[in-house]
Amino acid sequence: MTTQLFLVRHGPTHAKCMVGWSDLPADLSDTAALSRLDGYLPQDALVISSDLSRSVETASAIQGSRTRLPHNSGLREIHFGDWELRTWAEIDAEDPERISAYWEYPGDVRPPRGESWNEVCARVDAVIDQLVQTHMGRNLIVVGHFGQILTQVQRADMLTAEQAFAHRIDNLSVSEIRNGPDGWSIGKINHCP
Repeated sequence: MTTQLFLVRHGPTHAKCMVGWSDLPADLSDTAALSRLDGYLPQDALVISSDLSRSVETASAIQGSRTRLPHNSGLREIHFGDWELRTWAEIDAEDPERISAYWEYPGDVRPPRGESWNEVCARVDAVIDQLVQTHMGRNLIVVGHFGQILTQVQRADMLTAEQAFAHRIDNLSVSEIRNGPDGWSIGKINHCP
């Protein structure tokens, strides 16, 4: 039995800094894009989002008559710790080696008081695995974040972290992955209906 996941990135925040666990709202003024997204996604899908307002608001905007599951904090964006709401330039001026290593060689490097890429993957994988097990054979719309989506692209396409980070994940885009008898597989990535 195959479970199809439609990973939707929340609406834009317009922040020009690292936004992880900070609870910034989404700009959902592009109603045409939201309407196209809603029309593209399967009507029989269950909808779940991270508990951060930008994802909750986006999920509400596309929910329609679909069944909503409770928000899940395990689907949050990368926890940037002390880098939160700071620009690359600001962080690079203070800690150039660590910030370069974090993005160029993602793995065990973590921001001060934040989480490593491997920790993000483990956190999100556990939530997605539970969703797939609980709702096997269903369509699931998971509204979340850039990093959260990339964890699943990496897993489904068997990529290295560096290869996963080469993907673009735009706001209000859909990336599709499936879990079935043969394991994980990938469909469209960063599709903007």
